[in-house]
Amino acid sequence: MGSRPAGAGKAGVWFAYFLIYVVWGSTYYAIGVALKGFPPFLLGAIRFSVAGLALLAWCGFRGEAVFRWKLIRTSAVSGIVLLFIDMAVVMLAQQYLGSALVATIASSTAIWIVALDVPAWKQNFRSAATLTGILTGFLGVVVLYAEQLRTDAAGGHGTYGVLILVFGCISWALGTLYAKYRSSTAEEVNAFAGSAWQMLFASAMFWICSFAAGEAGRTDVTEIPASAWFSLAYLIVFGSLMAYSAYVWLLKVRPAAEVGTHAYVNPPVAVLIGMALGKEHVTPVQIAGLAVILLGVMLANRRKKAGDVKARR
Repeated sequence: MGSRPAGAGKAGVWFAYFLIYVVWGSTYYAIGVALKGFPPFLLGAIRFSVAGLALLAWCGFRGEAVFRWKLIRTSAVSGIVLLFIDMAVVMLAQQYLGSALVATIASSTAIWIVALDVPAWKQNFRSAATLTGILTGFLGVVVLYAEQLRTDAAGGHGTYGVLILVFGCISWALGTLYAKYRSSTAEEVNAFAGSAWQMLFASAMFWICSFAAGEAGRTDVTEIPASAWFSLAYLIVFGSLMAYSAYVWLLKVRPAAEVGTHAYVNPPVAVLIGMALGKEHVTPVQIAGLAVILLGVMLANRRKKAGDVKARR
């Protein structure tokens, strides 16, 4: 994967990196804006239904065999365990926390993946850098949680958001490890057709939750602000279609370790966009927590194969 095919021009590679670095980082803010008009489960249902159908149609147009039972079955597990739970907790957490803080805590997922990778414990915990990284990452999360406890004492509810996010990070890590060790079609599932099915199965779960929560019945589309509609369109086109397609393509033309660096860039981008566009107040403690978590992620993954890195947004 280190070589670059003839069709992978330098401009195309740079544009693809812009998509997975900046656009994926900006989706945290876009989700926050969309939630001002859409309830969380309905937002996820519409987003991934449209994106999944569009991507599946594109794969069919290219002549890919998209209706293969083994691919569909495996994609269903990945779509529900990974994509649905991950996006659900992000959107639920953003009802209590700003997009900058959500992105910061979500960046600790890489720490959980290393910590819960039981078959690799012997190798990982033999490395001082990996062990230090895990402890450092957990320290960053504890710092942010402690600050939210102080905020809640003054009448806030941020600890709910932190707990929801931590649960989501653990779930994503377990799902990633399941796909790594149990899926015999991992390469196909992470290709375009597999990604389309993941989105569609995730959307099905979002629709079920939306109707169960009564969201669709109490949502008046005429009262949804234009900014929320624009953010939804942005999430579908740029976040789910363009950025994810760029990620899959980059894994084919660039080293996986290089592509995986998006995990370090997305949180700072989200923080900066949240401050600039959302006028979110980011405290020095939150900046310190972000720095500590990212340091932990870099240390913990120093000897890991970056092929284990998963796309989140």
